[in-house]
Amino acid sequence: MTDRWVIHLPITAPDLLRARIFARTAARVLARLSARVEPGGVTVSAEDQQGVRHWVFCDRPLPDGRGRCALPVDHTARCAPRPPWLRRR
Repeated sequence: MTDRWVIHLPITAPDLLRARIFARTAARVLARLSARVEPGGVTVSAEDQQGVRHWVFCDRPLPDGRGRCALPVDHTARCAPRPPWLRRR
């Protein structure tokens, strides 16, 4: 018997870009509600090809063990623990 369950929540979007944007937004909102959300594991897929997954977050390990990158998978900036627009000053 398992102690963990994964929620699969099918939500449709008209294209891959908007699917990734929506998934990032949903993951960040849910992460604020619960420490058990793992945004780095979020993927999206075409409705008729659900076995072909596209990553939403970069999720690379950060230097010095500071966690994992929380930027979009296709970012060009240096990896960071959270997007610049969400950083506290």
